[in-house]
Amino acid sequence: MIASLQGKIELKTNKFAIINVGGVGYKVFCTISVLDKLVVDQEIKLFIHLYIRENMLDLYGFLTLEELEFFELLISISGIGPKAASSILSVSSIKDLKASIASGQVNLLTKVSGIGKKIAERVILELRSKILVSGSDVRKLVSDDEAADALVSLGYSNYQANQALKQVPVKVKEIENRIKEALRILGQS
Repeated sequence: MIASLQGKIELKTNKFAIINVGGVGYKVFCTISVLDKLVVDQEIKLFIHLYIRENMLDLYGFLTLEELEFFELLISISGIGPKAASSILSVSSIKDLKASIASGQVNLLTKVSGIGKKIAERVILELRSKILVSGSDVRKLVSDDEAADALVSLGYSNYQANQALKQVPVKVKEIENRIKEALRILGQS
């Protein structure tokens, strides 16, 4: 089984990257957040999940072992395949996803295309006891979830909203101020 790949990025698209390892190009599907960090001609190491289907072998790559393990937890749930799991990992940070699951909130999960309330509830039911989060992470998630919704209503994508909110200092606590700071960050990019 392939556990990791280390090589040079030959090509990057919005869904996958081709990594040249010893003259062999491997097509590796990645989340948006991973793809954003990859640079063509850069040397990279990715943790790999080999997904075997009837007539296909697909590789899914992650920058950290934590991302890989969370992806594998997600695909262990009935109704969640690797594409849905990758989409879930693309919508927010693992910390926020875990806080959402621990607090029983379906909002973050239902933002993913193809994940409805029933599947989101199944994810929460099956993973709630398997993850640990702090109470402060759950409280921050609630305000950031509302702030992200406000930014999306202003025309930003979920990904852009969440990336901007990650950059807002933790000391900024009130939701209105978090939104203002995120808008300032989005205006700079």
